[in-house]
Amino acid sequence: MELVFAMNPKVDIQKIQAAVAACGADAWLFYDHHHRDPLAYQILGLPMDDLVSRRWYYVIPATGEPQKLVHKIESGKLDSLPGERRTYAAWQELEQHLRAMLAPYPQIAMQYSPRNAIMYVSMVDAGTIELLREFGKTVVSSADLVSQFQAVLTEEQIASHYEAQRAIDEILAAAFAEIGRRAAAREHFTEYDMVLWLEEAMRRAGLVWEHRPNVSVNANSADSHYEPSAKSSCPIRTGDFLLIDIWARQDPALTGFETCFYDITWTAVIGREPTEEEIHVFTTVRDARDAAIRAIEEAFAVGRPIRGWEADDQARAVINAAGYGPYFTHRTGHNISSTLHGSGAHLDNLETHDERRLLPNTCFSVEPGIYLNHFGVRSEVNMMTSTTGARVTGKIQQQLLRI
Repeated sequence: MELVFAMNPKVDIQKIQAAVAACGADAWLFYDHHHRDPLAYQILGLPMDDLVSRRWYYVIPATGEPQKLVHKIESGKLDSLPGERRTYAAWQELEQHLRAMLAPYPQIAMQYSPRNAIMYVSMVDAGTIELLREFGKTVVSSADLVSQFQAVLTEEQIASHYEAQRAIDEILAAAFAEIGRRAAAREHFTEYDMVLWLEEAMRRAGLVWEHRPNVSVNANSADSHYEPSAKSSCPIRTGDFLLIDIWARQDPALTGFETCFYDITWTAVIGREPTEEEIHVFTTVRDARDAAIRAIEEAFAVGRPIRGWEADDQARAVINAAGYGPYFTHRTGHNISSTLHGSGAHLDNLETHDERRLLPNTCFSVEPGIYLNHFGVRSEVNMMTSTTGARVTGKIQQQLLRI
């Protein structure tokens, strides 16, 4: 065993220790093999492109010195992190050292979720959990810890979200105007043509994105993950029902830091008034969205913790009461950070029972939807929280847009 002192500017050990103590765990154990846990690399500031052919472990106790366990042929794998280093070659040595490292810590947080309920943090294999239980350890989920270190945004990231919001709101308004012009002129153009138009507009604005925006008409709008392509795309015409889902962030290559996404969905009708059914469905979705927003705003205003599943329940209750429950087939919202679907709490009590808290200085979408056979409505906004409140960050659609 030896002491290895290192300084990794990407990780604040004392901050992690304070968070571990606050959550009631005795230690947070990170473990990886072949990059199975990308969260560990992100939180610890480790390079993602290193060869990892042997198991490594890094334990950060609530108090005391961190410790690491690495294979002898990859003994420098965690040298950027502080703490005592142990090495192993045989599996018997691995278990002996791991047992000794963890001896003082009865309750250990790991990237684990009971019953895989929150699969976004469920990175540790069952065999490792079994081994720790044989050591007499209680393994608890690090889900809220991951949220704290992956989803909480810096001031500059929050500012970048608002920069993306201003640009995207302008681009979307211009896109609706362009669609109206082309439809009125009876030009032939498709969903995919408008995807290319949106991408070019975002590129000019210095934005980048994950996957392509969704422009869909009529029955295609009922597919919440529809992706128009050059080979498969419908024409856009007067009389169509239209949905646009668009997301982007400032290019980090230009800003010098990891920026935060903005992600919205609006719906419209082209060259006509909406039908009673379309109005009823949109109104139901809008009211569901607003019910979730209201619950979150009220909780943050009085400092009451609110968890992802609670906000989802508020939106889903409105849609269920209107008789559209079977047509709301996804969660109400997802965490947003430097990745479009971040590692923080989602508004979800359908796909998962997300018990993670919505933390201050985090961003997430609120986007209930109803998807019938012939059209679908989703109304998506983003919310940003602080220590004193929560607010919607961009424009809020209140009625179906008439183009």
